[in-house]
Amino acid sequence: MNNINIGSYTVGKACKPMVIAELSGNHNGSLERALKLLEIAKQSGADAVKLQTYTPDTMTIDCDLPDFKVEGGLWGGKTLYELYQWAHTPWEWHEALFKKARELEILIFSSPFDETAVDFLETLAVPAYKIASFEMTDLPLVEYVAKTGKPLIVSTGMASLEEIEELVATVKKTGNEDLILLHCVSSYPALHSEYNLHTMVDLHQRFGVLTGLSDHSLTNVTAISSVALGACVVEKHFTFSRKDGGPDAAFSLEPEELGALCRDVKIAAETLGKVNYELTAGEQKSKGFRRSIYAVRDIKEGEVFNLDNIKRIRPGFGLAPKYFTKTLGCRASQDIKRGTPISRVLIAESSV
Repeated sequence: MNNINIGSYTVGKACKPMVIAELSGNHNGSLERALKLLEIAKQSGADAVKLQTYTPDTMTIDCDLPDFKVEGGLWGGKTLYELYQWAHTPWEWHEALFKKARELEILIFSSPFDETAVDFLETLAVPAYKIASFEMTDLPLVEYVAKTGKPLIVSTGMASLEEIEELVATVKKTGNEDLILLHCVSSYPALHSEYNLHTMVDLHQRFGVLTGLSDHSLTNVTAISSVALGACVVEKHFTFSRKDGGPDAAFSLEPEELGALCRDVKIAAETLGKVNYELTAGEQKSKGFRRSIYAVRDIKEGEVFNLDNIKRIRPGFGLAPKYFTKTLGCRASQDIKRGTPISRVLIAESSV
């Protein structure tokens, strides 16, 4: 399985996981706040920032019939049009946000929600595309994005196995092989118990693609656990403060939490390392604290080694404990002082 290059970042099994900080609607209608959030993402150690590119009119229609009203949850009482009017990132901001990201040297890309958004993002030389869970069944959109030749990162929240199979086939028939599937639970916030992270592992094995996690839970535990299972990408929403409100604030990380996520994900990946049975540098220093065979009394030349004059004790500079039984009954080749490590040269006619 090949690595995937997204701008200057390489995503792959032998690479550090990419941490994507999702801006979403947490700009709360302020370009100044959105620009500042890019700085927070960079300072926190995120590798990329993701936007969402849509307008209320590219998402839905302005209608208050029951089908178009949100019931319960974070956005209960709003119509879909009102929700997207509130949450969208104005297209006229994108150029400034992309410019700021380049200045900060942090990757930036977006989730398009229709073909006009793809066309617009292409003018900004976006390095990759994210397909949101709710759009992953919009196969005409998926195909349109895949035909750009840019890498696709796709969240699979709510998707059945059949729907994921259809998506993968749609992408691959365009000739685009740069696909990353993110396991996702599309509830806000999502419970840790709902994640079933082994599904992410199955996605990798079943489809032969890189996988990761789009995380809507309230802590970093799920994300860090996903890295231990092979996640190449971790995505999480972030904001200044959950107290500020906003469409996604309730399940977003604050700056200190985002910093902890970026740090801990990298550490978790580092701990995986490789299959290794050689001693590490730290273990070389610790080896001396193993047990070995020592003289615990003064022993005269020719004296028989027995349970009273030798023992298996720390430190580990004598013969290994596995030779203890063979040493018993042998004779000392010379006088041995108490506290001397027993070595082969101290055993007369040694068979040890």
